[in-house]
Amino acid sequence: MVFKRMMQALGVGGPSVDTVLANPNTYPGGFLEGQVHIVGGDHAVDVEYLAVGLLTRVEVESGDNEYQTNQEFHRQRLTGSFRLEAGVRHDVPFRFEVPWQTPITELYGQRLHGMTMGLATELEVARAVDKSDLDPVMVHPLPAQERILEALLRLGFRFSKADVEKGRVYGVEQHLPFYQEIEFYPPGAYASGINQLELTFLPTPQKLQVVLELDKRGGLFTEGHDAFGSFDVDYATVDQVDWTARLDQWLRQSAQRRGLF
Repeated sequence: MVFKRMMQALGVGGPSVDTVLANPNTYPGGFLEGQVHIVGGDHAVDVEYLAVGLLTRVEVESGDNEYQTNQEFHRQRLTGSFRLEAGVRHDVPFRFEVPWQTPITELYGQRLHGMTMGLATELEVARAVDKSDLDPVMVHPLPAQERILEALLRLGFRFSKADVEKGRVYGVEQHLPFYQEIEFYPPGAYASGINQLELTFLPTPQKLQVVLELDKRGGLFTEGHDAFGSFDVDYATVDQVDWTARLDQWLRQSAQRRGLF
């Protein structure tokens, strides 16, 4: 009996958890729907709660060191406490709201290199090991984000990588403790002065905030440096703007103003 209680405390013979998403594809400000299937184990347990949460891989700078960690950034409790009898199945439906500033992971049907996103399910069982499940999630860009990305590609910028960095961006409305950077190699027209372009999207329900960072190529006797700029995109009029021309003008003016060319 003592051995059995010890095994129960370690989670052996406990309940199982399986989350099934109706559609793993979503977008910033969208939602995920699905069901969590909970099946009781070989003994009854007291469940404290069932919750789901979005998590992503985040780069953290600490002094002179950098490391990566999985960070949950939005959570939703689906149940309170309940008694789960042995062998009994519970199906818990849910609709999970995706935060507006969730990093995107997909572009034109391809995963952005460097991005990870998942929906974690946690069943908190009293006096036992937590039961969890993790399902991959694909976050596609909003139409306004697509317009900016398409314009950069038309200008000849080539995608390099994407990552999520812990910290804050100055001068914008930021809701999460991190931000995404999408990095591009410059085309020949910019390559003489710019080493790379870093793009950050910070959408809100009212507008899309776009932050651009130009990384200057350092010379033999000069150090490289960065130039920042930002602008807002109106969702209602995004299709009325020639973003290729607008971005080309903005990039050239910003680069010349800061002495990058």
